Amino acid sequence: MFNSQLIHSFFKRIITETGKTSWILFKIMIPISIVVKIIQELGWLPYIGKALAPIMNIVGLPGETGLIWASAMVVNIYGGLLTYFSLSGSMTLSTAQITVLLTMILVAHTFPIELQIARKAGIKIIVMFIIRFFFAILLGFILFKTYALMGVLQEPTTSTFAITQQNITLTDWLLNEVKNYATILLFVFALITILEILKITGIITIINKLLYPILKILGIGKEVLPITVIGLTLGISYGGAIIIREANAGKASKRDVFYALVLMGLCHSMIEDTMLMFAIGGDLSGILFARILFALLISFIIVKTTKNWSDAKFQRWFLLNPSKKKSLTTQKKNKKQLTIKPLK
Repeated sequence: MFNSQLIHSFFKRIITETGKTSWILFKIMIPISIVVKIIQELGWLPYIGKALAPIMNIVGLPGETGLIWASAMVVNIYGGLLTYFSLSGSMTLSTAQITVLLTMILVAHTFPIELQIARKAGIKIIVMFIIRFFFAILLGFILFKTYALMGVLQEPTTSTFAITQQNITLTDWLLNEVKNYATILLFVFALITILEILKITGIITIINKLLYPILKILGIGKEVLPITVIGLTLGISYGGAIIIREANAGKASKRDVFYALVLMGLCHSMIEDTMLMFAIGGDLSGILFARILFALLISFIIVKTTKNWSDAKFQRWFLLNPSKKKSLTTQKKNKKQLTIKPLK
C-alpha cells in the first residue's frame, strides 16, 4: 500500500511538472514557429541568412543557422531548437555541424533571463554577454576545425523532430506542428522523470562531490562552491537564484561571485541540457566534454589573470558600481513618495 501511494505521488509530481514546464515552453515556442513560417512564406530567410552568414561561416555553418542561434539567445534553448525543427527540412547538416551549432547554443542562450541574474548578483551585463557570446564563437570555431582536421562526424544527420517544409499546405504544416509539440511534450516528461530519478538515487550528489576538487583548483572560493556545483549540474536558474542571495548578503566576495558566474555561464545544466542536445543529434565530444574542458580552461585563465588585480580595477572592469545602484534605488523611492503624497 505504501509503495503504491509512493509511486502514485511520484508520477503525480512528474505529470504536474511536465504540464507546467510544457505550458511555459509552448507559450514561447508557438509564436516562434509562426514567425519562422511567415519569414519562410515571405521569402525573407535568405536575407536573414546573408546578414548572419559571416559569423556562422566562421564556424563552418550555413547562414540560416544564425536564425536558430539568435532564437536561442533571445528566447531560450527550446526556442532555438524549434526554429531548427522548422528549418531542418530545407537544409542538411553533418553531425559535426549540428554538434558545433548545439554546443554554441549551450554556451550562449536565454540571455534576457540569465544575464539579468548576473546583473542582480552585481556583475555588468555587457561583460557576461561578451564572455558568453564570443567564447561560444571561439569554441564553435575550435570544434569546427578539429572535426574537419580529423575527418570525423562528417556524415549527414537528420533529426527525428524535423518538420518537412517543402510543398506542404497550411493544414499539413499545422498537423506537423501539433505532432512536433506532442513529441516535445513526451520528451519533457521523460527528461523530468530521469532528473527526478537521479535526485532520488543520489547520483546528482555523487556528481557534485566529484566536481568539488576541480573547482577548488580553479581558485573559486569555498563560499560559492556548493552554488557553483548546483549551477553546473542543474542550471543557472537554480544556482543563480541562490548566488544572488549570497552576493547581496555579503556572504561571498564579489570576485568569487564573478568567477562562479563565468564558469556557470560557459557550462551549466550539464545533465538536462546535455541529454536534450544528445537526443537532437549532438555528439558528446562537443556538447559535453569539449564544453566542460573549455569552460574550465577559460575560467582558469580569467581567474589567474585577474586574481591580483586591485579591488578598484576589478570593480571598474567587471562589477556594477554599488553607489550608483543605491542612488538609483533611492531616486525611485523618492519619486514614488512624491507621487503618492496627497495634495492639500
